[in-house]
Amino acid sequence: MTIKVGIIGASFAKAAYLPAFKHIEEVEVVSLSSFNLDNAKNCAQEFNIKKFYDDWEKMLDENSLDLVCIATPTDLHAPITIKALKKGAHVLCEKPTAMNAAEASEMLKIAKECDRIHMIDHELRFNPNRRKIKEWISRGEIGKIQHINILNVSNGWLNPSSRPKDDWWSLKNRGGGRMGANGSHQVDLIRWWCGEIKSVFGQALTFVKERKDKNTNENWTATADDLSYFSLELMSGGLANIFLSGVANHALGNKTQIFGSEGTIILEDKTEEILFAKNGEEFKKMFFEDPNSSLEGLNKGIWNISVVSLLKELTSAIKENRPLNHGSTFEDGLKNQIVVDAVFESTNKRKWIDL
Repeated sequence: MTIKVGIIGASFAKAAYLPAFKHIEEVEVVSLSSFNLDNAKNCAQEFNIKKFYDDWEKMLDENSLDLVCIATPTDLHAPITIKALKKGAHVLCEKPTAMNAAEASEMLKIAKECDRIHMIDHELRFNPNRRKIKEWISRGEIGKIQHINILNVSNGWLNPSSRPKDDWWSLKNRGGGRMGANGSHQVDLIRWWCGEIKSVFGQALTFVKERKDKNTNENWTATADDLSYFSLELMSGGLANIFLSGVANHALGNKTQIFGSEGTIILEDKTEEILFAKNGEEFKKMFFEDPNSSLEGLNKGIWNISVVSLLKELTSAIKENRPLNHGSTFEDGLKNQIVVDAVFESTNKRKWIDL
């Protein structure tokens, strides 16, 4: 069978989905929608997509699709997902799952009622280095997880003139901010590696509120968090601390440190190298390359490369009429969203939130 795919959101489609789909057999992207018709047209022409739209509802009404991939602002995830499911399509939705846990819960409910495969694009679960970390932790190679430190520091939001007016990533009412953009990934990895989360404490803050449009110099106000930090008490008893900033002067990238009772794992950002050591041993440097990294036409970066394996698993599950063997489902998306929501609740109440 040839899987008929529709994509809503041209930017990430062009960066990741469409180059990846070129390397998957029996898949045809037949329609693309973007809020900007010129962007949709240009992307469709570049990737030989027959139909393009600036109205996602019209696209869903006019096409019979097996799979819908959603890469829109967060406030549209739930309505697009629910309509696509009811039209009979399986769904891949970008992170964060939704605006809140209530929306995420409804997405999962409808997916189950429609008996459709559902997936959140947490592509890092398909990255070989992070899969190796999962394997080590699951086998008890470093003992009981005592604590995890994750640092993600960038400078893209520091300059008040760095973003266009009303950029959705900077608007809370559209689901923008660091918690959604990166915090959801970190929560998903921690749950995948270490199990469920018991309690949450943190703050989602907006440091650079007063902004100027980078083209017109017009004043506007950012409302989404550009710096967030949170602590997660794991059901297993460990503690995870995550610090996310988009307003640093110098970008430091992402560093992950996992400390177990019997050893330590450190994942570096720029090199993607793992430092691994058990009790009494020196650190050993390791690297597990993604076999898809050499494929022609993929954009650089683990996000764009890891999505190939994710889409292969998703399309195989559709063809074989089976559940996903690997990846983050809407069930994971709901659990992740509950944690993200708890960070916002903790910000308001200035206290630990028990889940």
